[in-house]
Amino acid sequence: MSRRLATVLLLIMSAGAMAQESVKVYSAGSLREAMGAVGRAFQAAGGARVELTFGASGLLRDRLAGGEVADVFASANTAHPQALVAAGRAIDARPFAKNRLYALAQANVALTPESLLKVLLDPAVRLATSTPKADPAGDYAWMLFERAERIEAGAQARLAAKANQLVGGPNSPATPAGRTAYGHLMEQGAADVFLTYCTNAVLARKEVPALQSIDVPPALAVEATYGVALLEQEGTRFRDFLLSPAGQAILVEQGFAIAR
Repeated sequence: MSRRLATVLLLIMSAGAMAQESVKVYSAGSLREAMGAVGRAFQAAGGARVELTFGASGLLRDRLAGGEVADVFASANTAHPQALVAAGRAIDARPFAKNRLYALAQANVALTPESLLKVLLDPAVRLATSTPKADPAGDYAWMLFERAERIEAGAQARLAAKANQLVGGPNSPATPAGRTAYGHLMEQGAADVFLTYCTNAVLARKEVPALQSIDVPPALAVEATYGVALLEQEGTRFRDFLLSPAGQAILVEQGFAIAR
């Protein structure tokens, strides 16, 4: 092998190694704690450094469809990853976790799973949700409203009309560093009841222990299936780690369920 060819091969190998120094992951905001833990475990196992960008899944999908570059996209639904595959922007998409809706409530709200719908329909109770279409958490809240219609006629329209979309939108206010949007907003008294993910409710109560978190009863229950899209081949190892028993165990520790 000539010295020149050896130099060229060395440069190619170096460039390849540099390309693997980090993997760019766009992730749903509800995965902030979990994805951080997965990223640390991945790197500890010999993987690349993980660069995480968090936001509402619908807004992240739009950014990726518009040309922003990432290796992996973890969404709070399966529709957004599948849309990127259909548009030729992603290689494939797979489900990887499950979550469910909870009601996060102020301490002075008399609330049980059985009384949830009655409380939500009370005109005096301020209801907050995320933003539909921009954030799947908002879409799941509207699915709960549809289920409410089966129990009480007119409930869907009443709930949709009163729901204050406080987070997940393109113009939603920024959350202070080190806080969750839900814990911060509830501490500020922005709502009486906030429909959000179980995992978000757990984190909010760590910040504000006086808050209540109420499981949604079966008749209203909405399950959220999260999907991961592989955008670039460089993200394969991280995607596979996320789907592996080790990655799934971390998600379960963070309050998610396995998507089967």
